[in-house]
Amino acid sequence: MATYPPRSCAPMPFKVIEEKEDHPPPRRLEDYDDFISTLPLGKGWRLPFRKYQGFWYLEGFLPGAMAIQQHFKARPDDLFLVSFPKSGTTWLKALTFAIMTRKQYTLARHPLLSLNPHDCVAHMDELFATCQASKLETLPSPRILATHMPYSWLPDSVAISSGCKIIYICRDPKDALISYWHFSQQSSSSEVKQNSLMEAFENFCEGRFPFGPIWDHVLECWRERLRRPEKVLFVKYEEMLEEPVANVKTLAEFVGCPFSEEEEKGQMVEEIIRLCSFENMKSLEVNKSGNHVHMVVPAPLPPLI
Repeated sequence: MATYPPRSCAPMPFKVIEEKEDHPPPRRLEDYDDFISTLPLGKGWRLPFRKYQGFWYLEGFLPGAMAIQQHFKARPDDLFLVSFPKSGTTWLKALTFAIMTRKQYTLARHPLLSLNPHDCVAHMDELFATCQASKLETLPSPRILATHMPYSWLPDSVAISSGCKIIYICRDPKDALISYWHFSQQSSSSEVKQNSLMEAFENFCEGRFPFGPIWDHVLECWRERLRRPEKVLFVKYEEMLEEPVANVKTLAEFVGCPFSEEEEKGQMVEEIIRLCSFENMKSLEVNKSGNHVHMVVPAPLPPLI
């Protein structure tokens, strides 16, 4: 098993910090609008998307991604969760947060029992796009931050910094497509025309898909993992389903919070897996309404729930 440097294991739930601070109300970042309006436009989904630096990105989040590229400064102990949408992002957030906070909270009174995983791990694209980047500065170290940005878009402070780390989760492209298509259909109003599944499939294969092409998105982090395994961990959704114990132990080792022999004997790994399981998360009151906003598209665009 690879050996990773030790890490402070005490991230705070993002929502707890957010509610303690007085921040200006969200607004749309307009500095990049003129430039974005010149980029190739993709349609057919509930929200428009633009092609920028080789990838198609939701128009409402592109200002945030561009602001991250220009202004974000990573801390040496930051942990970034990077993923193509519908590839296991929520599950990865829950598992990583539970692993890194297991010494701060008992699993019987864990924040994940009362907070959605998206409330525990901040989504960078959304915060920058709504001019709320200051919330990230308020968050104490170590921070867990999530993004759908491809690896090549990450600022130098993330890609080059020797301290911060990246976990990338991938999923079978077919399943990611089907999941995203159903997600888009369910969250759309009847007035908005959507791609048929066949149209979505054809566009997906051609790379014209929000956050795509998926193969470039995946390969960028895969190649970086091969080049710098101490910096990037590449995990597969299907393998995590098949062998959750081994994969959770790998996650813990990578983030610098390995399980002790005593914890393993006490089945701490299995308890964390049960806490973060789909069945358990679905049964919790905080996750039942379906109204939790993961990526709040900046006004005037409607929210992507």
